[in-house]
Amino acid sequence: MDKIFKALADKTRRQLLDRLYQQNGQTLNELCGHLEMSRQAVTKHLYLLEEAGLIIVEWKGRTKVHYLNAEPIAQIYDRWLSKYDQHRVAVLQELKSSLEGEKDE
Repeated sequence: MDKIFKALADKTRRQLLDRLYQQNGQTLNELCGHLEMSRQAVTKHLYLLEEAGLIIVEWKGRTKVHYLNAEPIAQIYDRWLSKYDQHRVAVLQELKSSLEGEKDE
């Protein structure tokens, strides 16, 4: 989990993930086109995302294509965020039950 949080802590890496979310399966050149930094800097960010398991790289001939891997983010959601949603859902269910009870009266 530490590698995932470290990777997500950087704004540029989050931008790269957003780009892959919008259009999955991009090359380094395609990903560099929207950033004002060198290819080497983008490559370093992509390497850290790959190490964290947030992207998957596939070689197509001599071309390296990057794909978003949402599984680690889903794990973060399951472990850290979903428990807060459970409370919100319970409150909404109580409200619904309360409103339905008023209708019946």
